[in-house]
Parts: sequence; structure tokens; C-alpha cells
Amino acid sequence: MKVTIDNITLDVEPGTTIMQAARMIGPDVAPPAMCYYEPLKGSGGKCRACLVKVTAGSEKDPRPMPKLVPACITAVQDGMIVENTVNEQVLEKRKDLTKNLSSWQRVQLSRHPDRPYTLKYIEKMTTDFVELFGDRNVKDDKAMVGGFASLGGETVMFIGQQKGINTKTRQLRNFGMANPEGYRKALRLMKLAEKFNKPIITLIDTPGAYPGLEAEERGQGEAIARNIYEMVRLQVPIIVCIIGEGASGGALGIGVGDKTLMMENTWYTVISPESCSSILWRSWDKKEVAAEQLKLTSLDMKGFGLIDEIVPEPLGGAHWDYDAAAASLKAKITEALAAVKDIPPATRVENRIEKYSKMGFWEEA
Repeated sequence: MKVTIDNITLDVEPGTTIMQAARMIGPDVAPPAMCYYEPLKGSGGKCRACLVKVTAGSEKDPRPMPKLVPACITAVQDGMIVENTVNEQVLEKRKDLTKNLSSWQRVQLSRHPDRPYTLKYIEKMTTDFVELFGDRNVKDDKAMVGGFASLGGETVMFIGQQKGINTKTRQLRNFGMANPEGYRKALRLMKLAEKFNKPIITLIDTPGAYPGLEAEERGQGEAIARNIYEMVRLQVPIIVCIIGEGASGGALGIGVGDKTLMMENTWYTVISPESCSSILWRSWDKKEVAAEQLKLTSLDMKGFGLIDEIVPEPLGGAHWDYDAAAASLKAKITEALAAVKDIPPATRVENRIEKYSKMGFWEEA
């Protein structure tokens, strides 16, 4: 059967959705989707970010559909004509939907299975990445990755938590929850960067440090505390970027720097909304309320002065356009590095100490 999307006609199999047909044409034509996850059958349709205008229902019945329809769950009909990027009503509706997301919706976006993780950002932003392994004490923690790479012609050290992209790799990466050896590995790489006078970029995306018994036996708390202590004193520039989940001490273990950037649809706080709800209300049912009360979004963090910049994401979220998300993050990192790298090391350390010392204090009017 034939379908026309934004004046481009193609043949598709029966049962194909508008989203699938648009993706066959290419990312420039395909609508964004916040909740859609292609490997999971029947997902999508709830976020409404992929709404499109059907100007002709089919060859047999060419009448337009009265309302905008979600592309991810609407099946193609033979002769259907669809408008996406060429329709002003669609574009305005999409902007309205993505502009006023709740805190819980941003938490869900930060966890989207298709969202780019640390290694994907490194791949898209840099060249000549050389990954380094091991803490030289226990073992190599796959939840924490790092190594030297060239960013815009400058050698920098990248360190970040890495989640998996399928069941097998999620288990391998421990769902992005690092053990003590992961944080000690990160500290080893930071010291190596300091030795060669190279800037450090950390990419945070973790639901928290691993809370298992073996992690506590090997000194999880000490490892995180040691990293915080040492990062404050490092003589090289440090740029911290929150690219997904920024939960508690697991994030702080690589989260002390001269500049802190936060992707638009991410969160950064002391506890996840589900855990907060469980403690306060003895149930996960209040997680949406907890997310609002925790004030965990990038806008909240910017308002509190806990971060320096918000990195805009492509319409629909970073998972929709890896190249655009990486380009946006790279531009902000480059800008932040330029602002701090010429400051004398001693002054930079003093500024870092002063910055974090001020956090948590306020004056009542």
C-alpha cells in the first residue's frame, strides 16, 4: 500500500504505523516520540509528542481525520496522506506538549530505553577515544567508563556511568550503579588527567551507587567521600554534565566540578521519586507528587543555583536525535571549558571550594 508523508510517497506493508513509515523515509520527516519504544510492542501513544495531521484517510475515503492522531499507534491506510513537519498546527501542538512537562514526565524521559548513554555521547562528540580500565586494586567496574579522547582538537579525560542497551548489557553494566572499585577507577583516571594537565569531563547517569552488601564491605561510602574530597582539590578544569539520572551520592561521586551542566530532560536530587514516596507514604503510588516536591528538574536546579547551564535537547528528548543532542552538549562543554581553563589552578580550586561551601545556606527575608 502507498502512503504520502510530507509530500514523499512510499510503499509499505499492511499493518505499518505512520511512525514506522516516516522512519523509513528518514529522521528529518519522522515525528519525535517521548514514550515510544520500538522493541516493545504496543508502546507509545500516551505522550502525544508524535501527533500528525492526516489530510486524507485513504484512497477509498479521502476525507481528513478531524483530530491530530499519534503516529506511533495509527496504522497506515492505502492512499493516506499525512502532514508532519509541513503542518503549522502539528508543530505548534508539539511545542506546547514538550514545553510544559511535569517533573515526573522528565524523570520518565531521563530513563527512556533509547536515550543515549555516556559511550554514545563520547562516540558522537569526540575522536580517538582510548578507554582505560580497572582501579588497580579489585577489578574493572563496567558501570563506570573513562578514557582520553579528543574534543575539538583538545585532549580531555572523559569519565561517566554507563548503562546497558539490552538485558545482557544492563546486567553487565549493573544498570549504571557503580561499586566502590568504579569510583576508585574514576579517581585513578582523574589523577592521571591531572598528571598530564588534561581537563576532566564527567557524564552522570545513574540511579545511585550500588547498595549491595559486597559494595558496603569494600567501602562504598568511603570511595564516594574520597572522590568528593579529591575532586575539590584537583588542579585541572572539571566540567560535570548530568545526561540522565542524577541520584544521590552515586552522582556526587563524580559530580564536583568548576561548571555543572544539566541536560533539559534529566533530574538531580538526593533520592529517586519512588524511594521518596516509599519512605514518606509507604507506597510508590505518590511518586508523581514526590517528583514535584523534590524540585529535581534542570529548571529547579538552575533556580537554586546548583547548576550553571541547562543544555537544550531535541524536540521530544535526546533519544530522538543523538547527533543533535551530542552537538548541543558538545557546544556547552566547549563553552564551559573555555571559561575556566585559563584561570590559574590555585584560583580555580579556591573558586570550587567557595562554590560548594555556599550550597545549602540561605537567608530569610
